[in-house]
Amino acid sequence: MPRTFDVRNEEVRDLVLDECARVIGGGGLLVIPTDTVYGIAADAFSKQGVQKLLAAKGRGRDMPPPVLVGRPETLLGIADAVSEQILTLTKRFWPGPLTIICSAQPFLDWDLGDTHGTVAVRMPADEHALALLERTGPLAVSSANTSGAPAAQTVGEAREMLGEAVEIYLDGGPALGGSASTIVDMTAVPPRIVRSGPIGYAELVAVVDDLVDAVG
Repeated sequence: MPRTFDVRNEEVRDLVLDECARVIGGGGLLVIPTDTVYGIAADAFSKQGVQKLLAAKGRGRDMPPPVLVGRPETLLGIADAVSEQILTLTKRFWPGPLTIICSAQPFLDWDLGDTHGTVAVRMPADEHALALLERTGPLAVSSANTSGAPAAQTVGEAREMLGEAVEIYLDGGPALGGSASTIVDMTAVPPRIVRSGPIGYAELVAVVDDLVDAVG
């Protein structure tokens, strides 16, 4: 039976996050608050966990989940050929609502789906998510909804859609961001925005001068 915990309760937060890390380590799923919308999370290095995540959302391998990290330096361990432009993007916009598609390190033992050698990475600006990531390492995280439905703005909306597929639901209150992150594909030539979001073209092109807005 899924459990719901209020992660804002400081008296039990550490115990709750420790239990969440145990669930993640066992290949289970969580719903977590982030700075954008609620997310469904699995261990990025657990093939079983990622498969469960895709199944819970009703998605196939052709829609691999992004990876959330707890600190910018982690990008260097999971992405290959990290350019100065990518590093500048992380310095300017992380933690925050910017997902960066990079070339993945070829030696990593993971299976996020049909990524074609890439990985989409973000560092969220949410204290609870970051505290969890400190315990778990990189998490595969997609919006907490079934495929085609709006992203959950509350833990109740997430639980209504995902039900017993998730072991623990973390309640951090209503999502403050309200919309999914901007996604920039830095593996494309030239680089391009592939999903509009809170960080706009004008801000991004100041860092990546040849950036193309492929959606706007």
